[in-house]
Amino acid sequence: MKKIDRIDIKIINMLIADARKPYMEIAEACDLSRAAIHQRIQRLIASGIITGSRTNIDFNTLGYKTLTYVGIVLERGSLYNSVVDQLEQILEVVECNYTTGPYTMLVKLYAKDNDHLVHILNDQIQMIEGVVSTETLISLKQSIHRPFLLQDTAGEDQE
Repeated sequence: MKKIDRIDIKIINMLIADARKPYMEIAEACDLSRAAIHQRIQRLIASGIITGSRTNIDFNTLGYKTLTYVGIVLERGSLYNSVVDQLEQILEVVECNYTTGPYTMLVKLYAKDNDHLVHILNDQIQMIEGVVSTETLISLKQSIHRPFLLQDTAGEDQE
């Protein structure tokens, strides 16, 4: 793990909560100058700890009513990278993970409705060479959706 301190953790958590938070507000909360915050954030970016910022969108309000997880079994695990390349071309796919257990990969996607989902599954995902089978899990309700915040491990070495 990269070396970070309490102030870095506070900065990271503030940016996780709101990636557009002004540096001046972060500086005031950390009791540092805006320039010091800027330098720390640039160091966190350069070290690869911060890799970008995101805007959270409520896809449901845009008509994508079906949040789905698809477990995909591949013919061979060595096909993973080529399948990921093809999944990246499906705009509704927002997340893909190489997994252990019954699936080779787990994909998260949004669909407008069940007909749209069937199209994505039958005409796109299942047409990818190497995909042996899929299992679809439709989310009926999302109860927890939060960023992962770092705990301040005061006194512990962070290397």
